[in-house]
Amino acid sequence: MTTRQPAQPVEHRQFRFRAPPGSTEVLLVRHGESAPAREDRPFPLVGGHGDPPLSPEGRWQAEQLGMRLAGERVDAIYVTTLRRTVETAQPLAQRLGITPLVEPDLREVYLGEWEGGMLRIMAARRDPRFVAAMEAEDWGLIPGAETNDQLRARVMPALDRIARAHPDERVVVVAHGGVIGCALATVTGSRPFAFAGSDNGSISHLVAIGDRWVLRRFNDTGHLAGELSVAGEPPT
Repeated sequence: MTTRQPAQPVEHRQFRFRAPPGSTEVLLVRHGESAPAREDRPFPLVGGHGDPPLSPEGRWQAEQLGMRLAGERVDAIYVTTLRRTVETAQPLAQRLGITPLVEPDLREVYLGEWEGGMLRIMAARRDPRFVAAMEAEDWGLIPGAETNDQLRARVMPALDRIARAHPDERVVVVAHGGVIGCALATVTGSRPFAFAGSDNGSISHLVAIGDRWVLRRFNDTGHLAGELSVAGEPPT
């Protein structure tokens, strides 16, 4: 008489996310730290936007970013019209032999009368208009600045264009803090400034699946863990 062995129970492991066919992975990188603002020396303007270069710390961050992503699959690199994104992308582009593409509509939020570095100065002074804009989470409260709706109206179509151009690919997009905050708040349905203040040189990870965007990662700075200032002291 044959003894029937009991059936082995079926096991169901937890699901691990995989980008589905036709989707596009977008690594949103905030540019490295830019040069400090000074009242007596406003940043030069490009298209009305302040255009400072990277600081020494920012160049170090760009190098670390290049080393971090050089071993990963990257099919294209995008930058904006502002030099701090171009300089941040350069180490990675050189390592991979990729020529960055320019997407003008991902340039930083327009700050009106506070362009050229004045926003940082007003923030340091705790100017009441700056405080009001931060509390209301509305760029439009800064004199002459772009509103949240105006920023979103150019940022999201630009990201959609990039996603449609790169199905089944991974793209690095080097952009700006205000732009990244706008994009992530939009795709998650969050408060306008819920994702404000991403760190310089950080990586946030989006996946475009048809008309839907999924946030996979925010403000990854693992490659900057050993960051030091030029003087060799922890940055403040």
